[in-house]
Amino acid sequence: MFNIMIVEDNQQLQNEIASLLVRNGYSALKTNEFNNIPKIVKESRPHLILLDINLPYDDGLKICTEIRSFSTVPIIFVTSKNTNVDELMSITLGGDDFITKPYNTQILLARINSLLKRVYPNEKSVDVIEYNSIKLNILSSKIEHNDQEIELTKNELKILHYLLINKGKIVSRVDIMEYLWDSSLFVNDNTLTVNITRIRNKFESIGVKDFIKTKRGQGYIV
Repeated sequence: MFNIMIVEDNQQLQNEIASLLVRNGYSALKTNEFNNIPKIVKESRPHLILLDINLPYDDGLKICTEIRSFSTVPIIFVTSKNTNVDELMSITLGGDDFITKPYNTQILLARINSLLKRVYPNEKSVDVIEYNSIKLNILSSKIEHNDQEIELTKNELKILHYLLINKGKIVSRVDIMEYLWDSSLFVNDNTLTVNITRIRNKFESIGVKDFIKTKRGQGYIV
């Protein structure tokens, strides 16, 4: 599953794009921390970035330049700036494509699909995520460890996948619930607690302890 990072400070639009991506088979990574986007890119290693130009702190053009100092990750500028100069600057500074708001969602999806095929010609999706001796097999919905495996429910798979694509970062309960909502899977606070407990129990059943850690008052981290 391709992981697409959305760098957009309009939260409603960010959520709409994330929902669109998830409905079309992508994993969406949202961020509300705009003071150090390059660091987040290094940590999360997305397959593609949708980048606005008008952002708090640094603008998208500067952020693109900084990302290009260490990564060739494809970048599509999605912005309300629509002059020829803006488009030229975006491409000159390392952007791979440029689409203006308001946009046709099917055109955005087509641009994303085309760019991913070009950059990752032999990789249809990331079907297995490996981290700290465990494997999450997305296609079979199983976690594997030392030749042992156990099956996950649809909710459990989504929760664990979201934690893994944000590995090393604290993920709030609200973020998890919003992500599941974007995936057309609704859980309330109590249901999330039950699912986290079940995932932990399944890890322990195959010999993995404390894989998901609770940060009191903040959320979870793997």
